[in-house]
Amino acid sequence: MAEPLLELRGLNKSFGGLRVTENVSLTLEAGEIHALIGPNGAGKTTLIQQISGALAPDSGEIRFLGEDVTRLSMARRARRGLARSFQITSVIPSFSALENAALAVQARSGSSFRFFRPAAREAALNEAAMAALEEVGLAPRAHLPAAALSHGERRQLELAIALAMRPRALLLDEPLAGTGPEEAERLIRILRGLGARYGILLVEHDMRAVFALAQRVSVLAQGRVIATGSPAGIRADPVVRAAYLGEEEGEG
Repeated sequence: MAEPLLELRGLNKSFGGLRVTENVSLTLEAGEIHALIGPNGAGKTTLIQQISGALAPDSGEIRFLGEDVTRLSMARRARRGLARSFQITSVIPSFSALENAALAVQARSGSSFRFFRPAAREAALNEAAMAALEEVGLAPRAHLPAAALSHGERRQLELAIALAMRPRALLLDEPLAGTGPEEAERLIRILRGLGARYGILLVEHDMRAVFALAQRVSVLAQGRVIATGSPAGIRADPVVRAAYLGEEEGEG
């Protein structure tokens, strides 16, 4: 049996007396969208921070592509193909979409960030950046400044920046947040297409998107995984409905 693309083994994290991650174990397979859901304060973003390398767990192990990466920096994890988007991506508003993506290509190659503006003028950087924009349907807007893009288009750009790192797995933290119905539908279509080629760990509050995209869903409550299963199984689980899902679906 093939080893998972990403595997968490018994992760724990506390801040003072508050335990925000408690013995969390889960896997992400290649070509899978695995959604992570739960109420506010459940520890989802803290978990994503640990996986990406922004925050060190107190104990437990993070394995990526068969390698223990628990003590690697965020930059080293990213260069191995573990890319995080949305909550930590920093789009530069005055730069074009192409220039923003080119900076990610430049970072992947280990180049210095001292000379921002020339990045998208180099043919190799420009080509790779445009390919990432193509993947998310943003190529026609490549030369517009990021500030001129709609909110949904900036979400697409943030995704393109992650893709420019040539990832094997994507950690996406609420990619649909703040989007309108049309923008959300567009992003769902994009993510569905990407899900066949990348492993995606998706944190998302939009249950319609979760059940449209995910092959597996894990539910986090008070820092613990209380259930993992198919979307249909999670939807029907009485423990999940009592802890979270019934309330969320009732809001729609």
